[in-house]
Amino acid sequence: MDNNDILIRVRYALDIKNKDMIEIFKLGGIEVTKEDVLKILTKTKEEIDGVEVEENDDQIKCNNKMLESFLNGLITFKRGKQEVKPGQAKNPEPTEQKSDNVNNMLLKKLKVALQLTTEDMLNILDDGGIAVSKGELGAILRKPGHRNYKECGDNFARKFLKGLAVKYRA
Repeated sequence: MDNNDILIRVRYALDIKNKDMIEIFKLGGIEVTKEDVLKILTKTKEEIDGVEVEENDDQIKCNNKMLESFLNGLITFKRGKQEVKPGQAKNPEPTEQKSDNVNNMLLKKLKVALQLTTEDMLNILDDGGIAVSKGELGAILRKPGHRNYKECGDNFARKFLKGLAVKYRA
């Protein structure tokens, strides 16, 4: 699952309009136009008779920094602007993420943005069609480098986004 696909699924699951997408990117520190949003939200690959064909030459590829900025903007959009405390950085610097850690970051940031509890997340995953224990979810939400840290796979993230769509669009 690439970053553009993640954005498409998050947008669908939370029913975010184009003008809100522009605002969310702006809150995350990236200026985009409506045309840019439409180019970001186009599918990367099309499947014709079982063969993957890339057709979108004008598509804007969403890199990890852009995705993290969007998710930071989503947190601000959903929860409001946080007052800066003395000695605290203004905006969190985007962390350099390897592409395989993007799913973990996605789950953490969506949890914060939507103010989800662990129970809420377990219910959403159940709605998405995957049964997970509290310990397994806790391992996914840990920092990389922790001894109990577990990487979140694409299928797990896909099921979570599917469960979000069931919860927020039903």
